[in-house]
Amino acid sequence: MNFIIRIFAWFTIKQMQRIVRVTACILAALSVFSVAQARETVVVDSLTGLPLPNASVFNRKGVAIGVCKSNGRLPRISWSDYPITIRYIGYNEAVVDDADTDSVKMVENAMSLPEVVIESRSHKLLHMLAYVREYSTLTTYSDTIFLFREKMVDYMLSPDRKGPVRGWRNPRILQSKSYYRFTDSNGLDSVSDRCDHRFSWTDWVGVVPRTKMPDRLWRSENGMDTVRGKYSPTEVWMKRGERVTVDVNVLADTTSRKWVPDLSLFFKDDVDFERFRVRFGFDNIDGDEVAPMDLTGYSFNIESNGRGHGLFRFNRHDEPFFVNTYGEVYIVDKEYITAKEAKKWEKLQTDVGQIAMYEPSEAPDLQPPILALVDRVNKLDHDRVRLDFVPDQRLVGRKVVKQNLGQRILSLLKTATGISSIRARKSWKRQWKDFTQERMERNAGRMHEHNDTIDTDSRPPK
Repeated sequence: MNFIIRIFAWFTIKQMQRIVRVTACILAALSVFSVAQARETVVVDSLTGLPLPNASVFNRKGVAIGVCKSNGRLPRISWSDYPITIRYIGYNEAVVDDADTDSVKMVENAMSLPEVVIESRSHKLLHMLAYVREYSTLTTYSDTIFLFREKMVDYMLSPDRKGPVRGWRNPRILQSKSYYRFTDSNGLDSVSDRCDHRFSWTDWVGVVPRTKMPDRLWRSENGMDTVRGKYSPTEVWMKRGERVTVDVNVLADTTSRKWVPDLSLFFKDDVDFERFRVRFGFDNIDGDEVAPMDLTGYSFNIESNGRGHGLFRFNRHDEPFFVNTYGEVYIVDKEYITAKEAKKWEKLQTDVGQIAMYEPSEAPDLQPPILALVDRVNKLDHDRVRLDFVPDQRLVGRKVVKQNLGQRILSLLKTATGISSIRARKSWKRQWKDFTQERMERNAGRMHEHNDTIDTDSRPPK
């Protein structure tokens, strides 16, 4: 008995020694990791040294992977994402090759728009042209759609919403080019210039009205001020001479939704916003407020998690999806126009077709992965794809049968009394019921086959 106890004690001691060694290795690895993470990179202004909050970060593939913290520190980034690209409205982009960097000094853009001049009292409406770059990613359980889009948009700001031209504050698309890349878990990798799903937030972020600056900021030549919200800082204002930048965390307080009024309804829907940051840049500021005519551009990061029926009417209603949108808007032209000229713009009676895709000089060069996607889409042979495509006969129009006078009168009577629409609704309900029943039987059959396969595999061999 004593011999057995000694053997058991010997094995217990050996096992404890092994556990101690493994624990020591884990603690050593954690200490090394903590040392590696101790050095945090800070993004700052090259002249003032002030941190740039919520700057956008892109990985080596050109995909937005996050934003900096409110103190300018980079988020946690994997080593495989380097070199990364950092962008901030009003500054030239910066490239960071590795994590062994204490600070990233960003240089302000020297480009600025000329001051807008009102020629006469009849020139009351402010018309603005802008160039937009958009990077959006849609992710489901198995599929990923990446979108790069560039477009020309315009805005019409009216001083009187009850006037002959009400105008619009959200971007209206004049020209657009889209580049999609589709990948899935089965190895699919295809590109296209069109997609049936609309998952971008870009069209709902527009120009904001006049906004008063913090009192402590507008009296100083250079400075920074933070407005705290209910949960965290909601507005970070920066001023350098006549230039002002405001960074807004829309999720920090419900009052922050004033910066994106047309997106307020989505907060009540089945959409969960995980990140919502908007940045506006202004120039030629000489008072205590910022106005649309002083706007030079804006950018935004929006990350949302929702379901198909809660966002853009997706077909797969029960499949949750994640949408990440980053957009850059560069104002390229501003002018005050008359109501007559504004009506022409409103009805697109101007030479809109002659508006080319104007890329401003302050817009950074596209990253190599984005250029590769653009080149791949532009090389698509659309004619060959159409010739190889066999159309679905159900989508082909029905053969038109010539009706006589009596048949035409009967058709008109059915339409007037609503008989045709009633029959159409009944037919649609019947077809939908048959389709649902067929799908349920099909799924039940597959489940039965799957269970039979499991039972067969689980049986012991003879």
